[in-house]
Amino acid sequence: MFCLKEFGLRIISSASVLYRIQPFILSEKPFNTLETFLHQIVSDNTNVFSFAADFQILYMDEKQIEILGKTAQLFMRFGIKSMTMDDVARQLGISKKTLYLYVSDKNDLVVKVMQNLVEREKRVSNKLCAIHDNAIDMLFELSKDISQKFGQIHPSINYDLEKYHPEAWNIYEAFRTKFVADCIEQNIINGIKQGLFRDNLDPYVISRLYANKMELCTDGEVFPADKYNFKDIHLELMRYHIRGIASEQGLVYLKQKIKNDNYQL
Repeated sequence: MFCLKEFGLRIISSASVLYRIQPFILSEKPFNTLETFLHQIVSDNTNVFSFAADFQILYMDEKQIEILGKTAQLFMRFGIKSMTMDDVARQLGISKKTLYLYVSDKNDLVVKVMQNLVEREKRVSNKLCAIHDNAIDMLFELSKDISQKFGQIHPSINYDLEKYHPEAWNIYEAFRTKFVADCIEQNIINGIKQGLFRDNLDPYVISRLYANKMELCTDGEVFPADKYNFKDIHLELMRYHIRGIASEQGLVYLKQKIKNDNYQL
């Protein structure tokens, strides 16, 4: 049995989840199972399992988060299809039995890795937006963060996800086409207000173009791994994006920032 106060929830950027669980956070009321708890807070016209998918990230313990984070690094380095559950367990230094305490099979592992990765990136993006009011500064920091984390991505990642793990692929696609696009759209709106970006832009169109170009960055057929790496490709994309939308005032600020930070953009 458990109650939310005892469990120690991690707050994530999911307003729908937080809204529904808020009355229970300080409650001492125990529940026999997670499903029992979910049925207490999900309305009759809501799919309990759909809500569970959003909610389950809150229940990850430190070991599970560590396993998913390290597995994500393995997938990025070696690809997904080539990695067996034995390979993952061996690389993580744990038994396969321990690995199966947290996932039911490889597809479940890939899905959970993607869910964890997406939620982490949402938190980072939201934090950067909150810290950096200046639209160009925010894009700089976002570019640095992405380049540091995803400097080397196996060229088969997109193909492996789409063909063998469609559920995980859909999670990534929703993140890219909705969250990333919306984030960039708001950044453009802010930049226009600040005079840093041209005022004749269509924020919606530009943001969707940017989000779709992101997928090309990891396309091994377009950019063969023996010739290009993700860090350089993303740098070119960000340079192309910022210089293409910057106003005269924005270009002056951009040049000064590049000079001050010694950053190649």
